[in-house]
Amino acid sequence: QVQLMQSGGGSVPAGGSLRLSCVVSGTTIANDVMGWYRQVPGKERERPEDREMVALIYSGGSATYGNSAKGRFTASRDHAKNTLYLQMNNLEPADTAIYYCNLGLLGPNWGQGSQVTVFS
Repeated sequence: QVQLMQSGGGSVPAGGSLRLSCVVSGTTIANDVMGWYRQVPGKERERPEDREMVALIYSGGSATYGNSAKGRFTASRDHAKNTLYLQMNNLEPADTAIYYCNLGLLGPNWGQGSQVTVFS
């Protein structure tokens, strides 16, 4: 059974930083693209596939970022730990959202979500 267990998140002032982690069990991530997505307030009924893409990170380590994340967020992966990370710097109130990790390209396996709140 594939499981994605997230940690990190929290409440920080604008300009602060947070790091999210996503540990995957039940499969190896070495050959899969993985992603970070977010669900902003007011979109709780949004389908998972409609969540905003924050970052996609490929098996070789290269990454693609959504416009809101470019220059501020960095996605990385540790195959030895079967773990995905998202380092978020210079956070803004507009980054307030629930962040989810995902295995594959909008695959069926999602983390449980991490609340990130940025206050001004």
